[in-house]
Amino acid sequence: MLAIFAAACGTKESSSDAESDKNSGASKESTELTIKHELGETKVEKNPENVVVFDFGALDTLDKLGVEVTGVPQANIPSYLSKYEDSKYENVGGLKEPDFEKISEIDPGLIIISGRQSDAYEELSEIAPTIYIGVDTAKYMESFKENTKTLGKIFDKQEAAEEELAKVEESIKGLNEKATAEGKNALIILANDGNISAYGAGSRFGIIHDVFGFTPVDENIEVSTHGQNVSFEYIVEKDPEYLFVIDRGAVVGGESSAKEIVENSLVEKTKAFKNDNIVYLDPNYWYLSGGGLISVSEMVKEVEGNL
Repeated sequence: MLAIFAAACGTKESSSDAESDKNSGASKESTELTIKHELGETKVEKNPENVVVFDFGALDTLDKLGVEVTGVPQANIPSYLSKYEDSKYENVGGLKEPDFEKISEIDPGLIIISGRQSDAYEELSEIAPTIYIGVDTAKYMESFKENTKTLGKIFDKQEAAEEELAKVEESIKGLNEKATAEGKNALIILANDGNISAYGAGSRFGIIHDVFGFTPVDENIEVSTHGQNVSFEYIVEKDPEYLFVIDRGAVVGGESSAKEIVENSLVEKTKAFKNDNIVYLDPNYWYLSGGGLISVSEMVKEVEGNL
């Protein structure tokens, strides 16, 4: 009888343990997400701790959603995110040179990167789950919305993410209607000390054409990260009605201002200059960041304010 009783208890305990393990497995499964991104698939725990963020667009989205992070690359923080320069946040290296040792010390639950860190993806993935959150300029709004929803899902902020996206889309709709009604053409250039490069539709700054509604003054601009090298004679030849200028030097320690370079005797001949339509865009949003809930919203306001 004792043997039978012991066997029964053993069976009961075994069954209970199995049920517990099953529930534990189901619980873990329910808190783990598989995130598909440009560089692969990554399993991420919901609401991860000690988050390291390299992409400033993702950082401003998390900031807007009220999600705290642990580590950021502090050397080139955009001015509108200056709070992350505080010593309460860990400095995890440069945008192109992550501090792998520091990141390992942090023991992050998630690392968020974009194009500037893509070469370090494998090494970062060995430290912690790493996802690529970058904007695809060929389909800017689609990828921006997808990235925002992904972050909302990971940090249980889906409803807030949807609400903020709706606000941004509404503001873009108003800008697009206004720009389309005016039917103005535009040229976008990046000024880098004494050099200038042009960007067109589908490019890094092509949201001005593809989403905001300005007609490209030149449909044949080469799409590349660094833009197509052009001369001031080219600007005069194309004679844009709007000239949008991003001053790279202003955020990377350049020696001269874009205004000094751009507003020369040649450019003064253009419609953009004559009608006071040379617009100097804030490089904190356009060059260092972009693709975030805050930056995209500010980009819309900046362009609309100059229409």
